[in-house]
Amino acid sequence: MERCAARRAPEEERRVRANAREYNEKFQYASNCIKTSKYNIVTFLPVNLFEQFQEVANTYFLFLLILQLIPQISSLSWFTTIVPLVLVLTITAVKDATDDYFRHKSDNQVNNRQSQVLIGGVLRQEQWMNVRVGDIIKLENNQFVAADLLLLSSSEPHGLCYIETSELDGETNMKVRQAIPVTSELGDTGKLAGFDGEVICEPPNNKLDKFGGTLYWKENKYPLSNQNMLLRGCVLRNTEWCFGLVVFAGPDTKLMQNSGRTKFKRTSIDRLMNTLVLWIFGFLVCMGVILAIGNAIWEHEVGVCFQIYLPWDEGVHSAFFSGFLSFWSYIIILNTVVPISLYVSVEVIRLGHSYFINWDKKMYCAKRRTPAEARTTTLNEELGQVEYIFSDKTGTLTQNIMVFSKCSVNGHSYGDVQDVLGPKAELGERPEPVDFSFNPLADPRFQFWDPSLLEAVKLGDPHVHEFFRLLSLCHTVMSEEKSQGELFYKAQSPDEGALVAAARNFGFVFRSRTPKTITVQELGRAVTYQLLAILDFNNIRKRMSVIVRSPEGKIRLYCKGADTILLERLHPLNQDLSNVTTDHLNEYAGEGLRTLVLAYKDLEESYYEDWAERLRRASSVPEAREDRLARLYDEVERDMMLLGATAIEDKLQQGVPETIAILTLANIKIWVLTGDKQETAVNIGYSCKMLTDDVTEVFVVTGHTVLEVREELRKAREKMMDASHSTANGFSYQEKLCSSKLTSVLEAIAGEYALVINGHSLAHALEADMEVEFLETACACKAVICCRVTPLQKAQVVELVKKYKKAVTLAIGDGANDVSMIKTAHIGVGISGQEGIQAVLASDYSFSQFKFLQRLLLVHGRWSYLRMCKFLCYFFYKNFAFTMVHFWFGFFCGFSAQTVYDQYFITLYNIVYTSLPVLAMGVFDQDVPEQRSMEYPKLYEPGQLNLLFNKREFFICIAQGIYTSVLMFFIPYGVFADATRDDGAQLADYQSFAVTVATSLVIVVSVQIGLDTGFWTAINHFFIWGSLAAYFAILFAMHSDGLFQMFPNQFRFMGNAQNTLAQPTVWLTIALTTVVCIMPVVAFRFLKLDLKPELSDTVRYTQLVRKKQKTQHRCMRRVGRAGSRRSGYAFSHQEGFGELIMSGKNMRLSSLALAGFAARPSAGWIETLRKKKGGDSGAGSPDKTLKV
Repeated sequence: MERCAARRAPEEERRVRANAREYNEKFQYASNCIKTSKYNIVTFLPVNLFEQFQEVANTYFLFLLILQLIPQISSLSWFTTIVPLVLVLTITAVKDATDDYFRHKSDNQVNNRQSQVLIGGVLRQEQWMNVRVGDIIKLENNQFVAADLLLLSSSEPHGLCYIETSELDGETNMKVRQAIPVTSELGDTGKLAGFDGEVICEPPNNKLDKFGGTLYWKENKYPLSNQNMLLRGCVLRNTEWCFGLVVFAGPDTKLMQNSGRTKFKRTSIDRLMNTLVLWIFGFLVCMGVILAIGNAIWEHEVGVCFQIYLPWDEGVHSAFFSGFLSFWSYIIILNTVVPISLYVSVEVIRLGHSYFINWDKKMYCAKRRTPAEARTTTLNEELGQVEYIFSDKTGTLTQNIMVFSKCSVNGHSYGDVQDVLGPKAELGERPEPVDFSFNPLADPRFQFWDPSLLEAVKLGDPHVHEFFRLLSLCHTVMSEEKSQGELFYKAQSPDEGALVAAARNFGFVFRSRTPKTITVQELGRAVTYQLLAILDFNNIRKRMSVIVRSPEGKIRLYCKGADTILLERLHPLNQDLSNVTTDHLNEYAGEGLRTLVLAYKDLEESYYEDWAERLRRASSVPEAREDRLARLYDEVERDMMLLGATAIEDKLQQGVPETIAILTLANIKIWVLTGDKQETAVNIGYSCKMLTDDVTEVFVVTGHTVLEVREELRKAREKMMDASHSTANGFSYQEKLCSSKLTSVLEAIAGEYALVINGHSLAHALEADMEVEFLETACACKAVICCRVTPLQKAQVVELVKKYKKAVTLAIGDGANDVSMIKTAHIGVGISGQEGIQAVLASDYSFSQFKFLQRLLLVHGRWSYLRMCKFLCYFFYKNFAFTMVHFWFGFFCGFSAQTVYDQYFITLYNIVYTSLPVLAMGVFDQDVPEQRSMEYPKLYEPGQLNLLFNKREFFICIAQGIYTSVLMFFIPYGVFADATRDDGAQLADYQSFAVTVATSLVIVVSVQIGLDTGFWTAINHFFIWGSLAAYFAILFAMHSDGLFQMFPNQFRFMGNAQNTLAQPTVWLTIALTTVVCIMPVVAFRFLKLDLKPELSDTVRYTQLVRKKQKTQHRCMRRVGRAGSRRSGYAFSHQEGFGELIMSGKNMRLSSLALAGFAARPSAGWIETLRKKKGGDSGAGSPDKTLKV
């Protein structure tokens, strides 16, 4: 496993010779072994201890332990520190070892996968980890690609093979790769064993879509591109076998180059606690210095007079040295201001919160039998502070399932569900789906709900027939017929597959194709069309066309594409029909559907012959070939006749729009970072309600140069600034001007904006001199969508926000292409979906559906943050109250480092007497129930603003602790100065005073935690009252006859507790101390609740009032987005596929085919969310005035 981690000098170029291990080994290329774990058996202990002692607190306690081992200055036993320190280090080490064990297990599972390697002319089974650069390996259908390979040959004609790249870019549609012609005939092991070609190519890099190299073989050289490469993480599909030459292995593969490093993640509270520990240590040193100076002065002025019976310790010869030793003694005594039990308790609380996430049945997916899983225990409270979410699209927001939903044909809209009387049926009243039993070739999984479309087909409506004829002809889908009538379609994009499947069910069945023909079964009759040309799709054209000759000899062009492009290319005669279709498109877009416009054009034979000849000449000229073809395509695709439009639903995961809407209300900004194309991503933005008509403007950045991108960003900022100046109301605008460093005036703009940026533009925007401009522009927008981004760019965007915005980031994704982003963000969430488990393995939290993110943040995250903050505030309070008593006592004991309490009370105070109640509060407390947390998203904002535990709150806590310690010491001291026992004897002895102060302290902090607890459980009651009972039981036991007789040197004060607590004066003193310590707190909280209540207080009040009133049911209605956006269209495949079909290189299909396209009806989204104030419509509702 060590060879996985070998470091090498960076390469300038890579040379690989096939079947020559000895030659390749001299370059010391990485093996195919991967390593994601952090430790091994040898390095675990030193590395883990080094990491743990990076925590300031652990180093601080180690220093205290060393001090306690010095007898001259130690006033407490060493075991009071070493036991909890070892406990903390052990618990953390076990947790880290467990996490790393699972990483080792995952690595071993991958490294031990089997692969067929050609060695000595024979195929041998080898583990992945033993594959070397230069090896030739054989892959079979549905196998993962073991390393980055140069495709040599395959079972398909012309060396073609089909791959799925979801682990790399998140896209589940198939892609085509092709071997270079000279190697495509090397189909058997004999020929491959004699292959000795040498590849010289670029060094390892993370660019997934680029590869440059040259193959030298038989004194010839052949250029290589990305189309010849199979990358690790891809899956071979629909190809029986292929052979490939290993070019990059293990850590050098593009997948691993994009995976990023495992980063040690700390929460903001951890970082703050490290700072506070340093401050407290400084405070401790100041107190030690004060008391040491006091000791030196006292010994010089007073102590010198008592040398006879209070001599200095051996080795102490001056008051100054006595003060020096006293300083270290007080450091030890006062160290309990930050006891190590704080860190033990924090780990226990975080572990409890993690189990709550794991046990949450509402985050369990029954369909996949997948529970939510907290894969780390250190980040739970940070879930309550998230401000930015970075989400993948495919498989995270969507299911990547396309459904033919609606269409418009010749001005008539089909697809709306009708009831028997005619009007549109309401949600939940959907009738039976259309019966396609008349068609033996229909796909049984396809469902459509409007029978009038099928009736139009059966009645012979020529427009409807032509509509479906276009869908069955104008595409690049491949067909395979395993048995008679059993059709399987292989579509490059799922939306193309959905359209062809729709035509199939309505009677226009695409059966087969050759390079020059397409066969369609039209209503039972086989018709073969001559395929004359495919005008392929690209991102600029945003359309594709086919030119076919019908059996009657008529030449016709069929075209489908984005409405913004096609509508302006129609013949003027289509104006009226175009207006009606535009209205339908607006309606479909309002429902978030992906739209396409369909059109056709009849061509004269003479014109086509002339155009085809010009096309042939343009194709044969290499210079400016693309521009020449584009002009010819543009010429023929004009003056078309409008047929209609289609509307496809990209199946979102259940609950995505509601989740995004509620997270937006919680002031969380959501950015979508996807490898998918711009139009697809924008469509999903509308579908999931990230983009709506409320958005003032969507800025699209598509510049190819630095200057273009800078100019587009500048124009976007200017537009936002102009709108802000013209509409700002003054108050909010001016208020925002006084914000922190990078927060510009842009973030105070009036209006909502969205930013869409492409990957090539993002590469420029992320450069050092432009990243701040990009970030300011993006952060001023309500929604940001980054398209065609690489995995590394995803991580760079997250890193940019982390660098300049002091905000907690969360990244969520489901594929290997999301791993870098997940590791870079403060919190990484993996979706256990259909794209492997790479994202889950790299994540901090995992579950199966995006909608669970809402509950993870608003319930578990908010509660974890609330509980941790309350825990810390109380912990610092109780320990300052406990420790500062020693400081005040120092002024009355000659600064002698004498403790007020006995050492057993000091040891047990944080371990027994006060540990369990605060743990119960930290694990179980809640301010409002989970339903209210989801209903009132604004409750989440205190965590984002870090209001519940910060430096100000910390100083308030220690001020309250110091105030309590003053009263705790001086009230008993004042009473005991003149108090007498019942028998007239003096009450004031040291041990009675210690018992009184200790009892007062335990009672006061117990009452305080009762006030702090917002949610009482049986466990809280048991721990609070049980701890009090334990205190008295242990107190009386330590002062009992039995312990004195067994350990007379340890328990010398026999009967003291019984005698002291038998005095009414003592109990009155304890009661007075408790009242004086607690009453100001109670009074302050009552005034605050009455005069300046927090939102959670108001929610609790409304909840109490609601219990007294009859619950009112909220009406929920479906609202469509009546919008004008139609830029997004259902067409997301790559350029070049049409040319491949026309070449005839991919005509023979393998025996395995794509699964059919699921076409289940989509449940409508209920857009009207319950308002945060509860949405009660009744007059006089008590929460009517609640503003959230």
